[in-house]
This record gives sequence, C-alpha cells and structure tokens, in this order.
Amino acid sequence: MGKSLYIAEKPSVAQEFAKALKMDMRSYNGYREGEGAVVTWCVGHLVTMSYPEVYDMKYKKWSLATLPFIPQEFKYEVIKSASAQFQIVKGLLNREDIDTIYVCTDSGREGEYIYRLVEQMSGVKDKKRKRVWIDSQTEEEILRGIREAKDLSEYDNLADSAYLRAKEDYLMGINFSRLLTLKYGNAIASYLHEKYSVISVGRVMTCVLGMVVRREREIREFVKTPFYRVLAKLNLQGRKIDAEWRVNPDSIYFQSPKLYKENGFLKEETAKELISSLENLPMYVEKVEKKKETKNPPLLYNLAELQNDCSKFFKISPDETLAIVQELYEKKLVTYPRTDARVLSTAVAKEIHKNIGGLRNIPGMRPFAEEVLEKGTYKNIAKTRYVNDKQITDHYAIIPTGQGFGALKSVNERGVRVYEAIVRRFLAVFYPPAIYQKVTLTTAVTIEKASEKQQKEQFYASFKVLADAGYLKVMNYSFQKKKTTAKEDTESSETGEEIGDEDLLAHISSLKKKDLLDMEGYEIKEGETSPPKRYNSGSMILAMENAGQLIEDEELRAQIKGSGIGTSATRAEILKKLVANKYLALNKKTQIITPTLMGEMIYDVVNASIRSLLNPELTASWEKGLTYVAEGSITSDEYMEKLTNFIKSRTNGVLGLNNQYLLRGQFDKAAQFYKTKK
Repeated sequence: MGKSLYIAEKPSVAQEFAKALKMDMRSYNGYREGEGAVVTWCVGHLVTMSYPEVYDMKYKKWSLATLPFIPQEFKYEVIKSASAQFQIVKGLLNREDIDTIYVCTDSGREGEYIYRLVEQMSGVKDKKRKRVWIDSQTEEEILRGIREAKDLSEYDNLADSAYLRAKEDYLMGINFSRLLTLKYGNAIASYLHEKYSVISVGRVMTCVLGMVVRREREIREFVKTPFYRVLAKLNLQGRKIDAEWRVNPDSIYFQSPKLYKENGFLKEETAKELISSLENLPMYVEKVEKKKETKNPPLLYNLAELQNDCSKFFKISPDETLAIVQELYEKKLVTYPRTDARVLSTAVAKEIHKNIGGLRNIPGMRPFAEEVLEKGTYKNIAKTRYVNDKQITDHYAIIPTGQGFGALKSVNERGVRVYEAIVRRFLAVFYPPAIYQKVTLTTAVTIEKASEKQQKEQFYASFKVLADAGYLKVMNYSFQKKKTTAKEDTESSETGEEIGDEDLLAHISSLKKKDLLDMEGYEIKEGETSPPKRYNSGSMILAMENAGQLIEDEELRAQIKGSGIGTSATRAEILKKLVANKYLALNKKTQIITPTLMGEMIYDVVNASIRSLLNPELTASWEKGLTYVAEGSITSDEYMEKLTNFIKSRTNGVLGLNNQYLLRGQFDKAAQFYKTKK
C-alpha cells in the first residue's frame, strides 16, 4: 500500500500536521516520515516567474523598442535560496511509493499558487491529489480538513485565478515600469539632480499612491470656512446646560443665505443680531422627546478591520498586525487571518459552543464565556446577521479557536492585546444590544410682531444615559480603560449629544410644554470647517478594501460591489512597499500616511501617461475579474485577452506622447510643500 504525502507551506505548519496524524515519525532533511505518511514543506514560494532576459537577452537592456513584452508562454524557475528544499519536495512528489498527495498550503489563492508552481516544476504525474482546506491549525480542524479533502481539480479555477494575478502583476510591473522610466525617468532625475530615476509602477501600488496624493492635494486646496453658532445658557435645577440654535420654518432666517447649514451663521454679526432680537424675552419648553436608542454589537473581525483597530489602539502598521495575527494563528489561538469575511458560516455556528467553552480558561474572559453558555445565547446565532454563508468566499471571520492557551505565555504583550481585541469582539456578538435612554429638549423664544408673521426661534439639547450596557460590558479593554470614556465623549460631542445622568433625564422628562426656563444668557461659539483627514495605516487598509465605493458611476459600482484593491493577504505588503520605495511616508508614532515629493512626481507622471492606473475602478474591476475566473464565470483566456489588450493599448498610447517638458510645472507645484533642494 502506498504512502500519503502532506505538503505544507512552511515548516511550523508541517509540524502541526505531523502531530495531528499521531504517527511515529522520524525526522530527515526537509521532511518527516512514518509508516504510512510523509510530511514536508515549502518555505513560502519555491518557484517564481523568470525575468525577461531569460526569454531573450535583448530584454536585459531596457528599451522602448522591445515594449510591450508579452510572452506567449510564461517561464518559471526555482528560487536559488530555496533550491535545496525544492529538490527535496520534488523528490518526494515523484517517489514511487507515494500515491496520494495532500496539498496543505495556506487555504487561499496564494497558497494554491505556491503548490501549483512546485507541482508544475516537479513534473508530477499519475498521483492522486487532494486539497486540504482548513480555517485553523487546531488538531480537530486539521483532521477534519484531511478527512473532507476534495480532489485538487475542484480548485483548478482558483489556481487559474492565482496564475493570472501573478501574470497581471508581472506584465504591468515590467511593461509600465520600463515604459515610464524610459519616457519620464530623465525628467524626474534632472529635477531632483540625480543620475537616474526608476519609476516603479504596479496594478495596486499605483492606485494606492493615487488615493494618498489626491487626499493630500484636497487638504492643501481646502479653504476653511468660519461659522458661528448661538448657544442658550440654561439652568436646570442647578445644572448648567447648553442648547443650540437651529433654524426652523418660523425663523426669520429660514432659507436665508446668511446661514451655515441649519445651526450656524457665516458671519458673527448675524449671530449677534439673533441674540439681540431674543434678549429679555422668555424661553419656554416647546417639546420633550423620549426614545430608546439601541446599538448592536459590531460584526466580527476580518483582517482589514483588525488592522484598522490595531492602528488606532496600538499605533502599529498593517504588516505588523498581520505578523502578530499570523503568529496567533500558528499557535492555534485564532482562525485563519487572511480573510475578507466578517461573519461565520452556518457549519461553524453549529459548533461555536466549543470556541466559547475554551475561553473559560482565560481569567479575564471567563465570566463572559460562562454567561453566554449558561444563558444559551449562542444557540440562535445562526439566525442573526453574524452568520451568513453568502458573505464568505474562502474563510469566515477571525475568531478565537478556544484552544492553544498554553502558547499565550510565549506571545509578547502586544500580541496578547491583539488576541484580547479578537476575543472581546467575538464574545460581544452573543450579547444583546446596548440600550440608551435618550431625551431631546426643544426650547423656543417667540417674537411678537404687529404687522408681520410671528417669529419663533428654537434651541435644542440632547442627552442620553446608558440604560443597559448589553454587549458593551464585554468591550472594556484592559489596555484602554482610560481612553474608552474619552472616546465616548468625543462621539457624543460629534453627534450633538451629551452623556447625562438619570436625575437630569428625569427632570427634563418632567418638563411640560410652555414651561418657562431659567435663562442665563446667550453665547456665540466660533468654529470652522475641517479639511479631509489624512489616511492612517488602518484607514488606508479599509479604504483599499472598500475601494469599489469610491466609484462615481452607480452601475459600475454595483457591478464590482465587494471588490477592493488588492486582497486581505497583500494590502499590508503593498503599503509597506510604497514606504520602502519612498513614494509614501509613514509616521510610526501616529501611523499617518503622507506622500513624498517623489511620490507626487510619480503621480504626476502616471496622471500624464496612463491615468487609469490611478483609478480605483480599474484596479477593483481587475480584482473582480480574478474572482470571476475563480468562480468559473469567465475563462483564463478571456481574462488574458483583456489584460493583453490593455497593456498593448496603454503602451502604444504612451509611446506616442511627447509631454515630458510639461511636467516641470507640476513638479514645481508639488515641490513647494517639501524642504528639498533643487
């Protein structure tokens, strides 16, 4: 009887598979072997696409005459640093006594690509091949994945998509980087007083650069508009309260050009006029509104949401977050990190009590886990918005496995905090909404006029009290106790609501229509409009994930709904590359992202040559196309034809341009904002 070969993406994962198989295995160079099975591993990518000069040495020298470069058949080669492990894996794949290959690389497009390339370069024939697809590295999940492994051919469309993604990045990178460097590199180098300048362009990378540069220029061009709000100073049983003026149909300022929105004026004089017309007149209660306000637990974490929160909580970059959550995954503490889904699958929901039960082993989480189990709130989770099979492609949301607690001791403090954030977000969905009791007080002053319509000016004050904490009692982060209140205060001030107490709400609720109020006068509060905010590393990742929403064309937006630019697995790396290329600058303390002068110059070059590379709609539509290939909706040939035509047409378009000299004015415009000697 033949042996089974299990091939993982890295040694640590291979070790977990070897443990799960519970066989007496001996260690050899690059693999482990027992009576019925062999376990081996890649070391990430073992095979890569060959450089153009491998096709023909004429491509080694960059020349416009050799563009566009689009091979009929793509060539691949073993990565030199990984050649020793490749030879070991190749030998095992082709061993006569091995009849079944279990593909255990990461369950996603990139993991599929890693194995397929190895198989291709190894010339594997006449072997049964099965694909293991798992969501965590717990023993239970590994054994389930092996038990339910499907024939590898069922993942052929996914493999096609992976090959196309690589070809796309390769062709766009090589052709457009060479094209723009040869066409505009001298213009940039001359401006910066450098010998030469290479313009690095990528399908996703350039689009992200465009988003950051556009945002920076919007901020620069933003003109602040001052505005003036009028506040009534009320005294409610010794409590000082501000009520804000807002325009109403009976106001003299209704539909006036003097207004700034509905609650302010463009000029201070107008605010003073209003106050002058109201002074010494009584203010009375117009209306008291009471209502309950519910706030549901947030959806579970996908990688982008977790990266965004970690940027806010810990001021760490997306690639650092990914490294941390990858470690937690490899230590069996959480499920697969590279996911876009924020919900659970129906199948997982049925067994979710196991995950919750395990969390009783964590002292700080024990009370919450026990409460969920005792009340049985997990039993109906499948009927909620937190479970939806249709919103899951490869993997469900990042959740704790309920296992691996022994490994927590070897995780650094930051890793423990990230784990805590994942656990609390997970447990929160089994709790009811937070309920606020909200009271809105509307006051009015009436100005009697003999000959004209009666004038009435209204003022508003809103207060809320937390009536039932619900899920919020789970969200009391150990690392953010002091900051939580501050955040809540900020949120309430932004919504014009104040956090009150029960006594205050009870008093306001007791007020009747036409009751006179104790007034201490009026105050003018000056404000100004704010420019758009710069991206930070977390909000950038979210913007990339939701790039489809930036598309103005409604039909196109609907068409590529759910498509971002890049994938959960690649976004952090793209951002890191832009910083490494010195196109973007990342403030490590604040995680704020800004362009560099070089980045702005690259933006201007691309904008003047291949403008579509800067647009989210193009990048998102390419990503959607890859999804269609993976789903089997379109063929590889159809996608490749579209890609080839795009590269040819854009290359020929740039070759016909003669606009290098026009760029200096654009460079000058950007350079004034940088302390750079020209």
